[in-house]
Amino acid sequence: MRVARGTFLTLLCWVVLALLPPVLGDWNASLLAQYVIYGIFALSLGLLWGTAGILCFGQAIFFGMGAYSMAVVTLGKLPALGSSQWAGFALALVLPAVAAALIGWLLFRGRALAGAQLGIVTLCAAVVAETAARRWDFIGGFNGLFGVPSLAFPFESDALSGIGTAYATLGAALAAYLVGLAITRSPLGTVLAAIRNDENRTIHLGYNVRNHKIFVFTVSGGIAGLAGALFALQFGFVSPSLVGFALSTEVLIWVAVGGRAVLMAAFLGALLVRSAETVMSATLADYWLLVLGILFAATVVLAPQGLLASVLRLPPARRLRRRSRPTSTDTAALAPRAAEEASAGAS
Repeated sequence: MRVARGTFLTLLCWVVLALLPPVLGDWNASLLAQYVIYGIFALSLGLLWGTAGILCFGQAIFFGMGAYSMAVVTLGKLPALGSSQWAGFALALVLPAVAAALIGWLLFRGRALAGAQLGIVTLCAAVVAETAARRWDFIGGFNGLFGVPSLAFPFESDALSGIGTAYATLGAALAAYLVGLAITRSPLGTVLAAIRNDENRTIHLGYNVRNHKIFVFTVSGGIAGLAGALFALQFGFVSPSLVGFALSTEVLIWVAVGGRAVLMAAFLGALLVRSAETVMSATLADYWLLVLGILFAATVVLAPQGLLASVLRLPPARRLRRRSRPTSTDTAALAPRAAEEASAGAS
């Protein structure tokens, strides 16, 4: 019953999100699109942290790279790629994924970094990336880049309305979720879960842990880059703070509040926190950050698995459910022993 509930609630969440834009109207639908973009970003970290147990304090590096990729392409700073948004999306997916693969190759080689060491190194990488972005004139330096065109109809120049933008971002979010879900429920996802639970044992079982970690790091970077590209189109500007430590910390909070072990929970955690920030900032004036910080601390202490993970947890993959059931051979082998135990108990 609990398993069926998780599947039902996950489907219900997507249906409700699909029905919301026309109900909210153009302005609020545009606000929903912003939250969904942050949700895609949180989903990228949920895939990395929740599935493989890799806690990255520099996830914003890939988000910012995606945003800057879209900006430099659509603003015509890379004439060889043209100025279409399709080219921007392509670069925003490929460049962060390649960067993530290279960083992963460095982090996980030899005696791979893990735990606090990995967190410190990725934190430093985020600080270095932000500093470099502030000093690179090609991408606007300290001021960033402005005038990024809004998300437009495919093959046309007309910008989408708020409702259209909401549906476009929801479509991107669903695609990213399905990619992450396919990974987590595949044999590869089982190995990643084993790495998360006991990396040394997984190595002794003969799996190439390093390659598995690099793979999930690469996919996570590509999804974060997609979110960054959508951010640039939604807000019309990019700045060095998009690759910095502050945003990397925020996404950790979103995922922790929602629940890192479940992709949908991580996604909804971003929507929940961002909407709460909007409401509190409008009602509590200068005290909203204090109240929000107290609520975050209470959530981590009282619900360490997140607020939504338990109710949105999906059933195990079918192949795992099949293996958990005793086969006919197992039943036949256990029958004589069961009969002996029964007779012993009767005596």
